[in-house]
This record gives sequence, structure tokens and C-alpha cells, in this order.
Amino acid sequence: MGRGNESFGKKEVRAKKEKKRKEKAQKKEDRKRQSRDGNNLNDMIAYVDEFGNITSTPPDISQKKDVKVEDIVIGVPRRAESDEDIAGHRGVVTFFDESRGFGFIKESNTRQDIFVHVNSLTEPVKENTKVTFDIIKGVKGPNAINVKIDRE
Repeated sequence: MGRGNESFGKKEVRAKKEKKRKEKAQKKEDRKRQSRDGNNLNDMIAYVDEFGNITSTPPDISQKKDVKVEDIVIGVPRRAESDEDIAGHRGVVTFFDESRGFGFIKESNTRQDIFVHVNSLTEPVKENTKVTFDIIKGVKGPNAINVKIDRE
């Protein structure tokens, strides 16, 4: 099949491919020329000053401070338990499915729904039962543990 039998679409596709090839070759040639003209690694180096700003000037060696490796803390510091985590919370059981073994408690103060599992109950509960409980952070949100019926 000769080129004379090609359709307009095929000619257009070939022209685009040729144009792309020429552009790629031009970019390659430009990169080679820039590397010869003095664009080297030393022109691309950046420094960070003591305030965290990026600069082009190297740091002053006389200002250097010695740091002990043991003093460097990597990671997030542990959160101290607040009074809210230790103190018991109060709420009302809004939903509890005994057959599936889970439910939700609406906390009195924040009106937040908190998940509760049957394994976290110290005694059986039903809907609209007032309870006291502790909160832990679960995978999908807060979970109630040590759930007891509020006798007050």
C-alpha cells in the first residue's frame, strides 16, 4: 500500500508523530546546549538558614552549634491524659442491637454519638438507658468502654 492511497486521517496522524519527534529532538538539543553553557550542579544548590528560609548563600561556619545526637527527638511527643479522658462520661443509649452486639450512646455534654460493643458492657443495656462510660479512640472514631448503668 503506497502513500498515495492513505486517507486524510492517516496523513494527519503521521504529521503529528513527525512534529512530536522533532519537538523531542529540539528539547534534547536545548538540554545539551544548556549543560555546555554552564548550568551545572553548583548553580542549583540551595541552603537553609536557621529560620528555615531557603537562601543561595552558604551558612556562616562560625555560627555553627554543636548538637548531641541523643538530644534530637524524632516523632510526635506522647499526649498526656487529660481530665476528660480519665473522668467518666454520661449519656443515653440511643440504639442497641442485641442480636448483632453493638449500639450507640449519645453523650450528654457534647451530644456526640459514640460506638459501643457488647464486649465493653459490664451489664446488659437497652435503648433509652442512662449510662456512664469511658471513651477511647477507635479505628473509625470514639468507642465507649466500661459501660455501666447510671443509678443516679
